[in-house]
Amino acid sequence: MDPYKVKGIISSNAIELELPKSIKIHLVVNISRVQLYKLQVEGQKKTLPKLVIIKGEEEFEVEKILNKRMVRGKEKFLVRWKGYTAEEDIWENRENLENAKELVEEFEREYREEVKELR
Repeated sequence: MDPYKVKGIISSNAIELELPKSIKIHLVVNISRVQLYKLQVEGQKKTLPKLVIIKGEEEFEVEKILNKRMVRGKEKFLVRWKGYTAEEDIWENRENLENAKELVEEFEREYREEVKELR
């Protein structure tokens, strides 16, 4: 998400953001969802990788599955996108990773083996 200004402090754990009208979300957010904006190093160009076309749709390409967790009974996977850094990693539902099944299966194979070793 782009950098936005803090409009006001609501409580010790909530702030109100100043957002463009095109963004249709609640303006008050928990501070755990906010990060300090880091300026790009002067002269550094941030070139984002091109999206890949899969079944006629543009999609980001998954580089690696980093972790797995359960949230309200749904499996979520921490995804590293190809060409992006760790600060862009995001938790995705399994159904959003249909085109990265091999990477999900590879992670689960490795994860199972690590769990066996711990027992």
